[in-house]
Amino acid sequence: MFTERTDIRNLAIIAHVDHGKTTLIDSLLRQAKTFRENQKVAVRVMDSNDLERERGITILAKNTAITIPDPKTGKLVKINIVDTPGHADFGGEVERIMNMVDGVLLLVDAAEGPKPQTRFVLKQAIAKNLKTIVVINKLDRKDADADRALNDTFDLFVELGANDKLMDFPIVYCNGLEGRAGLTQDLGDDLQILFESILDHIPGPIADRDAPFQMLVTNLGYEEHTGATAIGRIHAGVLHTGDFLQRIHHDGSMEKIQARYVFAFQGLDSVPVQEVEAGDIVTIGGLKDIEIGETLADVENPIALPLITVQRPTVQMTFGINTSPFAGQESKWSSSRKLAERLQTELRTNIALKVESTDSKDTFLVSGRGELHLGILIETMRREGYEFQVSRPEAIVVTGPDGTKLEPFEEVHVDVDPDYVGPVVEMLGQRRGKMLSMGTNPDNTVHLTYSMPTRGLLGFRYRFLTVTRGRGVLNSFFVGMQPLEDAIENRQTSSIVARESGVSTTYGLKNAEERGTLFIGAGVPVYEGMVVGETPRPQDLSINIAKKKHLTNMRQSNKDIEIRLTTPRSLSLDEMIEYLATDELLEVTPQSLRLRKRILDTNDRMRFDKSGEVEDDN
Repeated sequence: MFTERTDIRNLAIIAHVDHGKTTLIDSLLRQAKTFRENQKVAVRVMDSNDLERERGITILAKNTAITIPDPKTGKLVKINIVDTPGHADFGGEVERIMNMVDGVLLLVDAAEGPKPQTRFVLKQAIAKNLKTIVVINKLDRKDADADRALNDTFDLFVELGANDKLMDFPIVYCNGLEGRAGLTQDLGDDLQILFESILDHIPGPIADRDAPFQMLVTNLGYEEHTGATAIGRIHAGVLHTGDFLQRIHHDGSMEKIQARYVFAFQGLDSVPVQEVEAGDIVTIGGLKDIEIGETLADVENPIALPLITVQRPTVQMTFGINTSPFAGQESKWSSSRKLAERLQTELRTNIALKVESTDSKDTFLVSGRGELHLGILIETMRREGYEFQVSRPEAIVVTGPDGTKLEPFEEVHVDVDPDYVGPVVEMLGQRRGKMLSMGTNPDNTVHLTYSMPTRGLLGFRYRFLTVTRGRGVLNSFFVGMQPLEDAIENRQTSSIVARESGVSTTYGLKNAEERGTLFIGAGVPVYEGMVVGETPRPQDLSINIAKKKHLTNMRQSNKDIEIRLTTPRSLSLDEMIEYLATDELLEVTPQSLRLRKRILDTNDRMRFDKSGEVEDDN
C-alpha cells in the first residue's frame, strides 16, 4: 500500500555556477548542528574533490543528510540533500540524481538572476514534475535586485512549460554565506524559515513498504573497508543488512548477491544501519563490479526499474599512448593497457561519457558533453599518474533518418562590456552564430543570446577572453541536433614549432619571439616538432630555439650580449585544449603539458603539408 512518509524529505539543490549553492549547504549543516562546536570545517565542505576546490565548481553529485525537528509535531525529520553540478557539461550527474528526489531548491543569485545553467537544471526538474522552492540568494550584494531576479525566474518557468502547480512556487530570500533567510527581503537571524519551507512544501516520498524490494543504482562510491558501494533511493520494500538480492544487469540477466553492508547518510558521513525502507536514500556496500543503472531487487520477485537515460555526448577526442621522445619519463602509467583500463573504470560512474575503440589498438575515441567535461577527465587522470596524448576536440556529427548530416547546436549567452560588443558579434558571426536577442544588463553590460553549432564554440573561449580582456562571460548549453552548417575557421593563427631537439636558449628564443608569442622560457628541454609558441602568420613556423650564439661573437657590446625575453604566456590545460589545431596533439603527463605536432619530423611534416615555413638560421 502506497503511503507518504512524513519522517523524511529528499531534495536536490540546483543552481547556476557560483550562485552560492555549496556555501548554502555549509550553513544548513552548521545550523542543523552537524558539526561539533570545536570542529574545524573547511569552506565549501561538500566540494571534497581537489579540482572542485581549485575551480570553485561542483563536478560530482554528492549526498548529505540533516535531522531537524518539525515545529508543528515536534518529531524529528530527516532531510536528504543532494548537491548537484551547476555546469551543463556535467549534466549527466544532474539527470540521474533527479531520480532520487521529490523536490528541489532552485538557487538564484539576487544580482544576476537566472542564468543559462539555471535553465538547464530547472528543465530537468520540471520534466520530472518536482516541486520547486525558489531561493533568492546573495541579498548582501551591492547590485542585488531580488524583485527583478524573481520576475526573471517566473518568466523562465513559463518559458520551460511548467504547469500551474509548479508555477505556484514558494519563495525564500536568503544570504547563504551568513546563514540567514526570510519570507521577505527582511531576513531573520538563521535559516529556520528555509527549514520550515522545506517541511511544508517538499512532499515526503510515496512509498510501499510491503512491496517486493526495488532500488535503482544511481551513483557509485568506494569505502575503504567495504569496497565498491551502490547509492540509490529505495523504490519499494524493506532491506535488512545481510539480505540476499537479485542484481538485474543492463541486459536483463540476473545475479544473486548479498547486501553485506547497509549505510544511511547522516551529515557528511555514512552510518551503518540494520534496516532501511522505501523512500530512504542509502548506500549498499560489498557489491563487486556494480554499475549505475542496474536494479537491486527482491530475490523471489525481481522486477527491473527503468534504465537511466541521459543526453548523448556532443564532443569527442582521441586518447592515445604518448609517442613523444619524452614518453615514459614522468609518469606511473603509460601503457595502452593501463589507459584502456582507466577509461573503462571511468565509464562505471561517468554515464555521460562514451569510449570506443579505433583502428589503432593504442588509441581510443572518448566522447563527452563538452570541452570542460573531457578536460576534467584529463586533469583527473594526470593527477592519478597517467601519461597519454589527446587530440583536438571535435563536434560529433550524425546522420539523420533522411540521410541529412546533423550536428549539435548550443544556445550561447554572452555578457560583455559595450566596448567589446562589435568584435564579439563579429567573431560569433564568423563561427556561424545567429543572434536571437540583445539587451542591456542592470550593470550596463550587454547581454547577447546566440544559436550556434557546438563546432563553432570549440576553441572560441580562448579568443573570446583575449578580445574582452578577460572581462567577458560566456555560457552555453546543448539544445539539439540541427543540419550541418558550412565549414568554420576555428583558428586564425599558426604555431611556432621547435625544429631541433635540445634545451631552449635565450638566443634561440629571441629569434622566435620576434615572430610571435612564446609558450616556454629558456632552459626548457624541447624536441623536434614540439609547439613552443604562436605566430599570427598563416603558416606554421619552424625555428631552432636550442640554437646557441657563436663564440666568435663574444667580444660584442654588452647590449648585444644581454638578451632579454618577454615573459612567456603560460597556458592552462583548458587553454591548451582550445588551442589545438587538427594536426596537433597535447602530451599529458603528471608533471608536464606539451603541445606538439602529430608529425614530429620537420621534413616529413613539410612534405605532408606544403604550407609550412622553416626559419633560416643565417
